[in-house]
Parts: sequence; C-alpha cells; structure tokens
Amino acid sequence: MSTDHLSALPALLLTVEEAAGLLRIGRTNVYSLIKNGELKSVPVGRLRRIRPADLETYVRNLATDLPPTFAA
Repeated sequence: MSTDHLSALPALLLTVEEAAGLLRIGRTNVYSLIKNGELKSVPVGRLRRIRPADLETYVRNLATDLPPTFAA
C-alpha cells in the first residue's frame, strides 16, 4: 500500500513539538498547559499527542479569557 496519499491528509494528532511550533511557544510551555489542564492531550503509549481540534479550542478560549478591553 502506497503512503503517498497519506501525506496529503491533515495530521490527526500533533506532537508536542508541532503544537509548540504552531503556537509559537516552547515545548516546555506546552507540557505545562497540558499538566494544568488548559490544553487537552491524548496518550499514545508513553507519548502525548494533541488533536488539532483541541489546539483550536485552546486558542479560541484564550480570546474569551482576556479582559473586555483586549477582546477582539
């Protein structure tokens, strides 16, 4: 089975490093967000992975946590 068509699909799960890159923060900060329950993740063996939808939810919630003068 060829994997060429798989590379065109969006990632189902992101690594902590990929999520950090998308958020433009360090991976240590991503681990802190996960530990504090601010960012959901799923275990894959001994690893942590982040669903793109959970990353989007986290970003969307950032705007709602701002004081009214800073909200877009």
